[in-house]
Amino acid sequence: MAATVDIIKLGSEGLQVSKQGLGCMRMSSGDGPPKPDPEMISLIRRAINSGVTFLDTADIYGPHKNEILVGKALKGVLREKVQIATKFGITFKDGKMEARGDPAYVRASCEASLNRLDIDFIDLYYVHRIDIRVPIEVTMGELKKLVEEGKIKYVGLSEASASTIRRAHAIHPITAVQNEWSLWSRDLEEEIIPTCRELGIGIVSYSPLGRGFFSLGPKLVENLLENDYRKNVPRFHGENFEANKLVYERICVMSSRKGCTPSQLALAWVEHQGTDVCPIPGTTKIENFNENLGSLSVTLTQQEMSELNSLVDAVKGDRSPFMGNTFFNSETPPLSSWKDE
Repeated sequence: MAATVDIIKLGSEGLQVSKQGLGCMRMSSGDGPPKPDPEMISLIRRAINSGVTFLDTADIYGPHKNEILVGKALKGVLREKVQIATKFGITFKDGKMEARGDPAYVRASCEASLNRLDIDFIDLYYVHRIDIRVPIEVTMGELKKLVEEGKIKYVGLSEASASTIRRAHAIHPITAVQNEWSLWSRDLEEEIIPTCRELGIGIVSYSPLGRGFFSLGPKLVENLLENDYRKNVPRFHGENFEANKLVYERICVMSSRKGCTPSQLALAWVEHQGTDVCPIPGTTKIENFNENLGSLSVTLTQQEMSELNSLVDAVKGDRSPFMGNTFFNSETPPLSSWKDE
């Protein structure tokens, strides 16, 4: 019998999603041996049948392969049963990653994603990273047109500053903001979360398991393959790593006391942040999916939440190897500076 997963309202524009989503990125990532499509399709369908109907992908995952995979998995699935979120805005130029948000690129990206997913509309379409060369009003103007044309239903942002969120929302309502949020990634709580809640915007938590660290602890880092981008995460090196091992040990002690796994405890912490929050843990294994689903049955008291909240003070190192670039909490130039070429 399929598990019961609550449905929540994400934002104030009408989108409803499962309380826990499924991040699909690693199903098509290049770090390690390819994951067989039939196994990944089976996992996605298992998730849907279990009530996890909010699927998260992006054009850059693969690149392109992940959207195609998700599209294959949706064959024979009632379209009304699932909520598909995908993203645009990250490209590679001369081997370097950059963000793009110009209108022509927005439209071309949407059309390409619709084709790869083989669907008529995208439920939630995110600006994956903010192009700091293009006023957010210009990017949002094209997204608004795509909503009016029925190609997308709702608009989201990822890793935008509070002021950028406000400016975007003034052009067309933002339904969700997707940011890294976990027991050890809390920087969005100062400005991003209050801004979202003031404006009625839902919050989607990516990497809620600390990029896998809350599942396996030090073993994760010790077994990362050479081409795994996580090898460059500052939290996994030197003194930072030694300090963060102790954080994991404290999580293990608490989870043992609760009768759950460390990853379930970490996910439950995110799920207790509010009814406007949806974490999207990713996995390539059905047993891990089942474990993640079990977090929905973990109840935390105020005292336990306070104890978990205190862990952040012991965390060392940046949350991403890319914090030095313009991809996080990004601002864009004023609309008055834009000249449409």
